[in-house]
Amino acid sequence: MADGADSATDFGGAPVRREIRFLLNDRPVRLAEVAPSDMALGYLRERERLTGTKEGCNEGDCGACSILVGRPERGSVAYKPVNACIRPLATLDGCHVVTVEHLAAEGPNPVQQALVAEHGSQCGFCTPGIAVTLTALWLREAAPSLGEVQTALQGNLCRCTGYAPILRAGMRAAEYGDPADDSLMRGAEETASRLMDLADGTRVELAHKGARAILPASVEDLLALRAAMPEAILVAGATDVGLWVTKGQERIAPALFIGHLEALGRIEEGARLKIGATASYTDLWPVLRRRMPWASVYWSRIGGEQVRAAGTIGGNIANGSPVGDTPPLFIALGAEVMLASVQGRRRLPLEAFFLDYGRQDLAPDEIVEGVEVPWPGEADICAAYKVSKRRDEDISAVAMGLRLVLEADRVTEARIAFGGMAATPRRAAKAEAALVGRRFDRAALDAACAALEEDFHPLSDWRATAAYRMAAAQGLLRRVWYERAGQAVYPGRSVAEAL
Repeated sequence: MADGADSATDFGGAPVRREIRFLLNDRPVRLAEVAPSDMALGYLRERERLTGTKEGCNEGDCGACSILVGRPERGSVAYKPVNACIRPLATLDGCHVVTVEHLAAEGPNPVQQALVAEHGSQCGFCTPGIAVTLTALWLREAAPSLGEVQTALQGNLCRCTGYAPILRAGMRAAEYGDPADDSLMRGAEETASRLMDLADGTRVELAHKGARAILPASVEDLLALRAAMPEAILVAGATDVGLWVTKGQERIAPALFIGHLEALGRIEEGARLKIGATASYTDLWPVLRRRMPWASVYWSRIGGEQVRAAGTIGGNIANGSPVGDTPPLFIALGAEVMLASVQGRRRLPLEAFFLDYGRQDLAPDEIVEGVEVPWPGEADICAAYKVSKRRDEDISAVAMGLRLVLEADRVTEARIAFGGMAATPRRAAKAEAALVGRRFDRAALDAACAALEEDFHPLSDWRATAAYRMAAAQGLLRRVWYERAGQAVYPGRSVAEAL
């Protein structure tokens, strides 16, 4: 570890810091030689010898490397579980990093006690990550339901299949202690103060072996850097970029890390829902549960808890993936993407942002600043579904977002968007036209399903064949009608149970 020195930047002479500063368990850390591709897991295990944090899949799927990352929030600290294997070390600036060793700083914490009492550990390899993830849940929900524990553990793999006792432990942790009495929460006010002292408002510039990592001081600083360094890779949550490093062995330099910029992470519930680019899936989830509950199950199937805590809405859009989870939903709702550069700001319909595979309407000096989503009407028919090989924590083969406006039982407006059916997330224009002006009945549904074959000519790949994708897309459209009609798909089983 080395101390950094302040100097002047090339942009206006503003001060710059040459080190990252964070709290690791109970002590401060200052690091100067940090490359963009350095991950938190390697640092924790190899330099700090905190080997309770395990290396498993090295791609954010198994949860063995889970750590808690805390940031100041309303005078306290909000802790989220993240995957250390794909968490760039540079992004820990200004954070409180908690490893499994620190959970037992005053003896095993209630979650760890519950895991012991319920025999929730077999080989033990996955147990540290599970303890960390369940601690994050326990800190925000002392007595979670079975469903809440299952959702929290979507991103944690137990190879010994000991899930039943693990789930019981997650629900019983409150019997062993109150979160308010935990050392993390007792010291949260002091920790928040220490973290605020680290936030000096300056740009951070790091370099190691010629690779540069930069944390802009503000959005304006980011735009200036983007104009000067259009070749730089923008990194927010790193849930995708992290795999470029760990699996693709790619060099990500220079890199502009933006996940810490609070101005880019705001969520505003006004006349329209405004979502900042660095807002995470976890940040947005409470809003969806409250205002769009029909999308909540869909949202719970995006990654695991650790991926949702780190992954960002703007990153999922800017990535431009044809199987990204958020674009079909937001396109169906009529969202607009907000772009910014030193030249100014502009907005365009989200569906117009995606030009072709790997190509978006984004100038070299622009960034995705956020997305604005109109609220659907209370009487609108809305749906969001995905089909994937695994139910949880898997990439979509097909995803659909839908919004229908009905007047006197006739469709007056239809917006249907699919992912996985073309080179970009795209609306089903002919299927929409087949519905507009008609009663929402089986005949209209059949016409819309037939029109999908004119809208799309999907490809076959390892996730699904073209025929399967088309059949799945048509099935999702039919599902909307079945759920609207309240009919059972199979005798004696509800739609929710059958699907």
